[in-house]
Amino acid sequence: MAIHRLDNVAIVVDDLDAAIVFFTELGMELEARMAIEGRWAELVVGLDGLRSEIAMMRVPGGDGRLELTRYHTPESLDLGLGTAPPNVLGLHRVMFAVDDIDDTVARLGTHGGEVLREIVRFEDAYRLCYLRGPGGIIVGLAEPLG
Repeated sequence: MAIHRLDNVAIVVDDLDAAIVFFTELGMELEARMAIEGRWAELVVGLDGLRSEIAMMRVPGGDGRLELTRYHTPESLDLGLGTAPPNVLGLHRVMFAVDDIDDTVARLGTHGGEVLREIVRFEDAYRLCYLRGPGGIIVGLAEPLG
């Protein structure tokens, strides 16, 4: 038995349109957007009365996908993770390699992206930062050096 691939990482958002715009600005492509409901979805997710909408975002030319999910019923719960520090157990962070971290941070800033502290250099390998996106999603950015 073997794993074939990582299909996607799912993140719950409160504003699906804003999240799509944010990740499109990052450089991802909207692959599909659809409503999800019915008994099959309730059984998979474990929520009765499930009605949601997802947007599948894809890395251009690659296999990486991010599933953005907006729950309509039952309503999404806000446990304050949108402001939680990065060391909270179970908290999600997604990281992307970019070719110009300064430009990427500036562009994402126009869509609410805020660097957690600062962009730093890690040895001669990367320039790195964490930033918060829509709904407090933590997004890591890495610009390879050399």
